[in-house]
Amino acid sequence: MENSSAKSGFIAFIREQGVVGLAIAFILGGAIQKVISSLVADLVQPAVGLIFGSTSGLASLHVGSLMYGRFLSNVIDFVIIAGIVYLLFKRFGLERLDLTKNT
Repeated sequence: MENSSAKSGFIAFIREQGVVGLAIAFILGGAIQKVISSLVADLVQPAVGLIFGSTSGLASLHVGSLMYGRFLSNVIDFVIIAGIVYLLFKRFGLERLDLTKNT
């Protein structure tokens, strides 16, 4: 009986505090950070270096050195991670955990 009480208390905590949504946001936040870092490092900084001349670390870059492949790889990684999180979220019925007790 005590185990069932602890389990229902834990589920109530998750539901009331929105822990599932927070966990998903944390995972996707890490993935989107990677995409944004790649956008800046692989596309924006080289383009700025080409437009404004020599800048720190960008002096030797040429038009062909835009690393769009690495950026696309990071975008694909993000889409895959987001898809897996979504499928797990739906598969295990976790969307029901964030519903309030009144619904």
